[in-house]
Amino acid sequence: MANDERVDKWLWAMRVFKTRTIATDACKKGRVSIGGTAVKPSRTVKPGDVIDVRKPPITYTFKVLQLSQNRLGAKLVENYLENLTPREQYDLLEMSRISGFIDRQKGLGRPTKHDAREMARFREQTFSADDFFLDWEDPDDD
Repeated sequence: MANDERVDKWLWAMRVFKTRTIATDACKKGRVSIGGTAVKPSRTVKPGDVIDVRKPPITYTFKVLQLSQNRLGAKLVENYLENLTPREQYDLLEMSRISGFIDRQKGLGRPTKHDAREMARFREQTFSADDFFLDWEDPDDD
């Protein structure tokens, strides 16, 4: 067990980010802060540090309890970090999920059941040549 660990590696090991590359990029983009200051990926963390991770639309807050060199199983994570994220942040996440369905603009996202049925009916229709040439007259019929 080391006395300090890189912040990007620790966030990856604690399953905050899926890959270490994504954790590194988040640090470089200023989305990870310790004590209100944005940190570089190489910044070391130690037990007791409070880390804020901005993953829009919310900001997670974690307290470092222990360090780990390796990625942990999901059940072990609670022994290594304390989640201090306020309840309001999770409420904000839930609201954004719900509003994503309500505020969807027409034509964006998956078609609704109604849209899918309309498309199916359109594809099932068969057209004959008479449907296309109703107003057409043969000039030789004079």
